Order: sequence, then C-alpha cells, then structure tokens
Amino acid sequence: MSPARKRRGPRFSPLHLAGWLFADMLLVLALVSMGDRGDPLAAREATRPSPSPSASAEAEPSPEPSPAGPRSVERKPVKLSVAAAPGDTARMVKLLRAATARHEGRSAAFVLTFGHAREPGDGQAYAGEINSALRKARPEMFTDATTRDFWNGGASGTADLEIYFYTG
Repeated sequence: MSPARKRRGPRFSPLHLAGWLFADMLLVLALVSMGDRGDPLAAREATRPSPSPSASAEAEPSPEPSPAGPRSVERKPVKLSVAAAPGDTARMVKLLRAATARHEGRSAAFVLTFGHAREPGDGQAYAGEINSALRKARPEMFTDATTRDFWNGGASGTADLEIYFYTG
C-alpha cells in the first residue's frame, strides 16, 4: 500500500470526549450542591438541649424553635368526589363544605380537579365550576391554592378532587 492511500477513517481523539466530560462534571456539581443542604429536622434535634439530672422539675420547657425554610406539601392527597348538576353552585358549595369539614384550619397548596363529561371542554368547564365553589365553601382553606381543571370521561355532573395540603 502506498503512503498516499493511508487509512482516513475515524480516529480516536480526546477532543470528542470533552463534551461528555463537561456534562458529567455538571451532574456531579448538581448532586453535591443538592446533598449539601442538610436536614432541618435533624439540625433542630441536634441543637435541642438534653435534660440534665440536676434540672428541677419545676423548670418550664422552652418553646420549640420553628423550622427554617419553606413550607412543604404532603405527599398523599385528600381525595373527594362531588356530584352536583353543572351550574348548581349552591349545591356544590354545600357538598364541598361538608366534605372538607374535617380539614378545617389547614391550608391547601394545590388542587387537581377532574370533571366528568363526555367532551373534554365540558369536563374542564365543570372542574372550573367546582374549583370556584371551593373558594366559596372554604375561602380560608383555598384562597391561595393553585387549582387545575382536568377532564375525565363519563357522565357529567361528577368531579373527583385531589387536594394537597401544606404540612403542619
């Protein structure tokens, strides 16, 4: 074979690996920064003084420090089902007030509402009615809640709700 006909196929070059190396390093940095945050509950337990044997029984306990950081949302939703005719806001409010009575005093983070109807537009419109009725039924619970309207097939006049409350 003559030198002019040298093999010109793909050759290994370290430059080809530079992009992969950069992406891997970004992933490592992201994982390190997320792992560096710590557990606020564990930190609170570590700073709590342990009771000493010489402490008097009459000493009043100090109040618990409030946890630092943003509120969190419970992982499991409260699931409800409401059946009222479309447009019957008074019945919707009555049913929602009764269904959420045991959660009084809590604050909802977000609500997923699945309106049943034959057509997607009708189901989403019904879900919107239910979400408006939520704010009328329990304004203190749902004023700042984010609501999403979804459609679920079936006969109209029923909605399934998934309410995600804040913890604590």
